[in-house]
Order: sequence, then structure tokens, then C-alpha cells
Amino acid sequence: MNQVVLKAENISKQYRLGQMGSGTISHDINRWWHKTRGKEDPYLKLGDANDRSKAGGSDYVWSLKDINFEITEGEVLGIVGKNGAGKSTLLKILSQVTTPTTGEVKVKGRIAALLEVGTGFHPDLTGRENVFLNGAILGMSKAEIKSKLDEIIDFSGVAKYIDTPVKRYSSGMMVRLGFSVAAHLEPEILIVDEVLAVGDADFQKKCLGKMKDVSGQGRTIIFVSHNMAAINNLCSRVIFLENGQLKMDGKTSDVINYYLKGNTKDLSFGIIPDSFPRNMYHKNVLRINSIFVKNTNDENQDVFRYMEPLTVEFEIESQKQVDNAVVIVSIMHDDYGTVTYSATNDPYNQTKIVIKDGKQILVAKIEQNMLPGIYSIGVGILDEKGYSYDYISHFGNLKIENFTADKIIYPWTRSIGMINTKSQILIK
Repeated sequence: MNQVVLKAENISKQYRLGQMGSGTISHDINRWWHKTRGKEDPYLKLGDANDRSKAGGSDYVWSLKDINFEITEGEVLGIVGKNGAGKSTLLKILSQVTTPTTGEVKVKGRIAALLEVGTGFHPDLTGRENVFLNGAILGMSKAEIKSKLDEIIDFSGVAKYIDTPVKRYSSGMMVRLGFSVAAHLEPEILIVDEVLAVGDADFQKKCLGKMKDVSGQGRTIIFVSHNMAAINNLCSRVIFLENGQLKMDGKTSDVINYYLKGNTKDLSFGIIPDSFPRNMYHKNVLRINSIFVKNTNDENQDVFRYMEPLTVEFEIESQKQVDNAVVIVSIMHDDYGTVTYSATNDPYNQTKIVIKDGKQILVAKIEQNMLPGIYSIGVGILDEKGYSYDYISHFGNLKIENFTADKIIYPWTRSIGMINTKSQILIK
């Protein structure tokens, strides 16, 4: 059994809103007075949950509350959650950049963290000097760093600028060098935040490959990302943070499904419950009330044959008329949330849609060519700039089978793709 290399015990982090410090002098004196008498910090009893969508009644907020988990050697742990859920705060505590308000983190081994662009870099030092600086911080000798230097520079792709002060680097160059240093100086635990999204597609792919290599060497990785495909591809286990609390900890596919669909994983098409997650930039303008999937006979259906046409029908209830609405209907692959197919009215070139005051039914007719598998539906109503009135993602369970009548026309599994496009292979 692999040994535990990191353990978080009852981690909580409290902040005072609008303040750089923890509070006023009177608060600090009050804390000191309670501490000298062996009493609990009185401000630990205060504070709102970390729900950024609601105004709180307290000056204090719990960015994290009672987080408990442990990570074993060689494990790749993913952390998912919406913006503001507490992911970055947790990583800063785990990497010992900041301290928790309560609880403690027990670590066995060296930690290398890439949390923000330029983390750990001195802007006036060159890229080469910063490699040695980071290595020294990790406790490595100069000889150890030298032995890895060429490999680090080559991987980063910034060899031409390695002797230039990093303050002249672009954000992408900073991330390239920062990740290369963190991954190659052989820490026992590598922590990587969403900062990789700054890099280009080729470098992101390169980083994911490197993290797989690192985990294969028995080192531990903690990876935060909004890219569910990357999380699904890399992580053996995922934890889901919501409003500063650990909502779920488990198998990657189970947690991703829960994160994308809430507690309605097995929800059928139909009326959308109030508890289902929504993205509403424009508040209280309109709502999508229901989503149905129908066959060519206008019957509700959630299992379709490969290449069988389907119709997505959805009801909208609006408080006012919305002109030139952008309507998007998507089919999403349900293992890790990738949008596989998307249709829109494209108001700049095609039909302009007006959402009327009151209730209205819209339909999207789709000639699907999805390969066998489980999918879900997304429906969004946006303004012309792309801001949502309402957006429902990963709703229902749509199953595509590989049978048409009594004949198998696509006998293989979906593991080699999601869409069957027309193509030819010829001998020239």
C-alpha cells in the first residue's frame, strides 16, 4: 500500500472582506485576550459561507471550511469547482504559501508549485538565474540543478531568452519556464493550478505528457483545471469544491459527472428542477423551463440509433421581449463534458430569433452522426455579445446505439471517436 505523502486535517481559511489584513487593532487585541485566557478565537464563530452569488451579513467569509483529505505516493489528484470555490486558496495552503486559519497540513517530501504566472521568479534575474533560485528553494544543490539545466531549457522552449531578465517575458514564456522548472527538479509533490491555460495548445499537451511521466515515476501531482478532458485524462481521483466546502471526493468519472450535473446525474429529459445548475449573466430575464428530445414522430425518446435524426425541444419563459437572441444547442460527451456537436441560429448570417414575452417553444432539428455512447444536452440563450440569459449544461441522458433496424452499421466502440464524418482513404 502506498504511503500518505500529504494530509489535510480540518483546513479552514477565513478572510475579512475589504481588508488587506485579518482585521482591525481592536479585533487583534480581542483575539489576543481570548488566547491568553485559553478561549477560542471569537471571530471563528463569525462569517458567511463562500457563496459569491449572495450578499452576506458578515464582514468575514470562510474561503474554505473543514477540508479533510489525504494523498498517497504516486497519486494524481484533480481538484474541480467553479470560480471562487476555494481551489486556489487550498493550493496556496498546501504549498505553504499561506497558512490556514484552523487545521494543519502534514507533508512528506519537497513541494514544487506553479500557482500563478511568475510564481517564485525574481523579475530582475534572468531565466537561467531563476532556475537556480527555484532549485535552491526546493533544497537542491547547484550540481543537481546543473545536471537538469539543459533539459529544463529545452522543454521550456525559451532557450533564446534564457539569459534575459524574466520581467521582459510574456505570460506564456513565464508559464513555460515555470512549469519546466517545477516538473524537472524532481519534487516529491507537484502542484499545478489553472495557470497552464495561459500556454498555447501544443505546450498544454506537452505539459500533460510530462505530468503523466512524473506520476509514472511515483511522484504525486495535484492538478486544478476547468478542462474536464484534461482532468479525465490525467487524474485517477478528483475532489469537488463548492462554496469553500469539500462536496465530493472519489473516482474521476463520478466526480466530474456530479460536478457537471449536480445531484441529478440520472435525471431524465423534461422539466428542469430548480436545483439544477444554471449560468445566468442577465438575471431574472428569462428561464429555460424544460428540455425534451424527440424522434421524427414527435415522440419523447432518449435512446437513438446511430444516424437517426433527433429534435431537441425546449420551452422558454421570458419576462420581456429579447431581440436578436443567440440560441445554442449542444450535444455533450458525458464522460468529461466535451461539447461534441453544437448548433446555433447564427444571427449575423442566418435567422434572427426574437424571444417573446411569456412562454415560447423552440426546436432544433439535428441530423446526428454521433458514435455509440452516452451524451447529454446543453441549451443556451445569449445576447449578441455572448452573455447568457440562461444556459443549461449537461442535462439528461442521451444514449446513441449502433443498431439500425436489425443491422449493425457501426460495430466498433466509441473509444476511437465521437463523430463519424465522411472521408475516404485511397491508394495513390
